Amino acid sequence: MRQIVRRKRRTEPMAQQRERSPLPKPEAAPNPYKTRTGLSRVYHAGINSMSGLRAAWQTESAFRQELTLALIMLPLALWLGRTWTERAVLVGSVLLVLIVELLNTAIEYTVDRVSLEQHDLSKTAKDLGSAAVLLTLLLCVLIWAAVLLPRWV
Repeated sequence: MRQIVRRKRRTEPMAQQRERSPLPKPEAAPNPYKTRTGLSRVYHAGINSMSGLRAAWQTESAFRQELTLALIMLPLALWLGRTWTERAVLVGSVLLVLIVELLNTAIEYTVDRVSLEQHDLSKTAKDLGSAAVLLTLLLCVLIWAAVLLPRWV
C-alpha cells in the first residue's frame, strides 16, 4: 500500500515572497537622449533622419545607385500604374529597397563599431544584411514584372 505524503503548502502569496528578495531593484538611470517631448521631439527626429540619409548618401555607393534608380522609377510608377493600388505597390516596392539598404548599412556600421577584426559572426551578420537587400531587389523586380508584363504579353 502506498503512503500519501503531504507537502506543506506555502501560505504566503507570491507577491510577498518577491518582496523579501535580497537584491534591491536597480533604479533606471535617466536617458540623456530622451529629454525632448512633443513637437520638439518630432522636429529633432526629422533632423536626425535627414542626417542619416545624408550619411548614407555620402558613404554608401549602393545607396546612391539605388536612390538614383528610385528617382527614375518613382515617377514611372505614378505614370505606368493604371490604378492607385498599382501605383502604391510599385512605389512601395522601390521604397522598400531603400529602407532595407539603410538597415543593411546600419548593421554594417554597428558590426564595424564593435570590432574591425575579422570574425565569422561579423561576416555572417553582414552577409545576412546583404542577402536581405538582394531579396528585396528581387521582390521589386517581380512586382514590377507582375504589374507591367501582362500589358504586353
